[in-house]
Amino acid sequence: MDTTLDTQALTEKVQRMYRQVAENPRGDFHFELGEQLALRVGYDEARLAAVPTPAVDSFAGVGFFFDLAAPKLGETVLDLGSGSGMDAFYAADLVGPTGRVIGVDFTREQIDKARRLAGESGLDQVEFHTAGIERLPFADQTVDCVISNGVINLSADKAAVFGEAARVLRPGGRLAIADIVSETQLKDSIVCNTDLWASCIGGAAQEDAYLATIEAAGFTIREIRSNPYEFLSEQARNAGKVYGVKSISVLAVKEEAR
Repeated sequence: MDTTLDTQALTEKVQRMYRQVAENPRGDFHFELGEQLALRVGYDEARLAAVPTPAVDSFAGVGFFFDLAAPKLGETVLDLGSGSGMDAFYAADLVGPTGRVIGVDFTREQIDKARRLAGESGLDQVEFHTAGIERLPFADQTVDCVISNGVINLSADKAAVFGEAARVLRPGGRLAIADIVSETQLKDSIVCNTDLWASCIGGAAQEDAYLATIEAAGFTIREIRSNPYEFLSEQARNAGKVYGVKSISVLAVKEEAR
């Protein structure tokens, strides 16, 4: 049995899946999409109404963290794996016209859609860049808050993701994320299956290891909570039962320079 993960095949499958999320959000996916999901996991209905509807339709997040992130007027927020832009647009309402929101995604169709919606909505403080979250095209200590929703589990190098988040954050900056983790270690046949990675299952790190990776990047974890999130497919539900695959939200703060 092959016990190695084909990262190139993984990238292609993830991009293919989220291209479909951008172009056909009413398609058949193993995960729920859209407004009802966002409301159930904790998004404010009034603020959500101000987000461009096509971005909400393609929302594929796994939890809520904006109460943890607490973006302030004038701050700079960076969204890792920004998709069609829902969280970026939601953040824009919180940081206001004097703030800045930067979305990063490696799926061109998602970026194209998000840029179009930003332009149509006149959200000049929001910008989107095509890049991988393991290597960000931004200078050190230029961001106040990093957010990410259901994306870091898709990366084969989570240490690099958290390392980059720490690099671009100012000292004392916040990392607020929702992601998929597992209570017990997944077996190799799941971890090395690119289809299961692309479905947000195979890349689910064991929770204690996931949190340790965040701390090793230079963060202090302040809060952890579970999210009311459920997979739709039988395969994903079974993984949840056997391995305790679940969604959590985490707030961590970058340690001040000594």
